[in-house]
Amino acid sequence: MIRSKFKTLFLAVCVTMMALSMIVLPEESFEASIRGLNMWWEIVFPSLFPFFVISEMLIGFGVVKFIGVMLEPLMRPLFRVPGVGGFAWAMGLASGNPAGAKLTSRLRQEKQITLIEAERLVAFTNSSSPLFIFGAVAVGFFHNANLGIVLAISHYLGNVLVGIMMRFYGYSPKETFKQGRKKIPIMAALRALHKTRIQDKRPIGKLLGDAVTSSIQTLLMIGGFIILFSVINKLLFVLNITSFLASIIGKVFVILHLPSLLTIPFISGLFEITLGSKLVSQVQESTLLQQSIVTGFILAFGGFSVQAQVASILAQTDIRFKPFFFARIMHGIFASIITLLIWKPVYINWLQHGHFSAPAFSMGRHTKNWWELYTASSIHYGPLITIWALAFYVFILLRQLPSHSSK
Repeated sequence: MIRSKFKTLFLAVCVTMMALSMIVLPEESFEASIRGLNMWWEIVFPSLFPFFVISEMLIGFGVVKFIGVMLEPLMRPLFRVPGVGGFAWAMGLASGNPAGAKLTSRLRQEKQITLIEAERLVAFTNSSSPLFIFGAVAVGFFHNANLGIVLAISHYLGNVLVGIMMRFYGYSPKETFKQGRKKIPIMAALRALHKTRIQDKRPIGKLLGDAVTSSIQTLLMIGGFIILFSVINKLLFVLNITSFLASIIGKVFVILHLPSLLTIPFISGLFEITLGSKLVSQVQESTLLQQSIVTGFILAFGGFSVQAQVASILAQTDIRFKPFFFARIMHGIFASIITLLIWKPVYINWLQHGHFSAPAFSMGRHTKNWWELYTASSIHYGPLITIWALAFYVFILLRQLPSHSSK
């Protein structure tokens, strides 16, 4: 009872302090809010919207069930999750945070996975996309395409280790599974696809409308969290709270032989990975290895902004958030350790001295790299995509109003 009252008081004080800070610092709050809105408006919405809609359609048409039967011999023994988890894993890897949580929640709502399986699955299906790791971080911030290979290996290998670790979460001796077949169960997969499609009696138009509505509702929620945490991050920095926390974490960094100047970027990255990664790349008093270790942890941890998005998505189901949060900490530790272990054999011996380089990200000295071209196109076409998608969303809602009012 006392703990609950203390939690209530703590949350009330935090929200009140934030409101007062926004009143006292309106210009800084406004700039941070615009920054978060631009990120969602230009990049996040156009990037994730197609993935979310296609995912909903694939679930409705039974394709996910088909993939689940096909991947059962791999996913079940390795991660103790059904084969449909392979679809969530692949889509989460391709489209980035928080697609894995979105798909896991849908699979749970469809009752294709149990509660324990869902909590195992969401722990390792959320990751940064290759586009973000190579384009934004490696090339955009560090101006080093080869560094993207190291960050990608540590990030995705660390996620696999998290999945293997989480296979023991909630394990019961009663939990058994059939051994994978030697032959690919193609016929069983086709039967599952047809059965799922028959059971979903919605016409194609209805299915598409539901997919758009669900996807945009999720993306609106994501946009709200991006803007909110952009403001929180800025206020913490202006109020010197970030510096105070940095003085505490700096003692841990000294033990780990990391420069104390990386503490403020690290704390910023705990809230928002894009800003944190950019600030880490600007610390000239540290080595590239030290920057990579800290950046690897930031990318794996995901930031409180992404975690709040995931928590909001999981709240629509019975999936608990604590296992996901624990997995993010372990992912950060794994990614940092892997970065340290592979630095010399991969980056030094192979990428630098082995005369190997990542795919060319720029064609010449005066030519923009592919991330700059992507960002420029996002600024021009991203808002247009967002406007049309929101207009279509409003159109669907207006069409549904008469049916609800008649009832």
